[in-house]
Amino acid sequence: MSRILVVEDERNLALGLRANLEVEGYEVAVAESGEAALDATAVRSADLIILDLMLPGIDGYEVLSTLRARGVDTSVLILSARAEEIDKVRGFRAGADDYVTKPFGVMELLLRVQALLRRSSPASAPVSSVWKLGDVTVDATQRLIHRDGTEITLTPRAFELLVALLGGAGRTLTRHDLLRTVWGYDGSVTTRTVDAHIAELRRKLEQDPAEPRYILTVHRVGYRLKL
Repeated sequence: MSRILVVEDERNLALGLRANLEVEGYEVAVAESGEAALDATAVRSADLIILDLMLPGIDGYEVLSTLRARGVDTSVLILSARAEEIDKVRGFRAGADDYVTKPFGVMELLLRVQALLRRSSPASAPVSSVWKLGDVTVDATQRLIHRDGTEITLTPRAFELLVALLGGAGRTLTRHDLLRTVWGYDGSVTTRTVDAHIAELRRKLEQDPAEPRYILTVHRVGYRLKL
């Protein structure tokens, strides 16, 4: 049975989430503050964390950053009323796997939960495991990236997205292709998650993220990685 930690200080919402998730067969724990969330995850690892951002005391961003700094790679789905693009980008850079804004549809949330739990294991590496993108070397087997001897760090989901792009190098991959391969989502889920993670990959790997040479946009379709 998968265990989900809901970090939400609005009690009625937290109880509603727990009820819906338990109906689906999940074991659910609730933490009503950032401090409680960090204590809960320290005691027993969750398979998925649903995280609000506007928490009393330690906010959701700090909770997420702390977890990632501790080496916790559990999938995190941010569920927040903060709907601005800058909030989403900040969440993904802190290590979130997906971002859902309030108000939300319960069925869509459940679909995303199911998909993230299915994708709990890392994506398989391509047959060729070492790749060069200009001055950047990517070792997909060792999950290491270096530029001129300096290590570049990516969140687990961003690395899996990079591996998917490398595996399809030269081919156009649609957003739905990437959502299915990396996040496990089917065609009924629409999200800007892919675009946000692509922007993060360009920021980390391209010399000029505004004029990318390797991670290219195919207008209205998706993305193509050019070696």
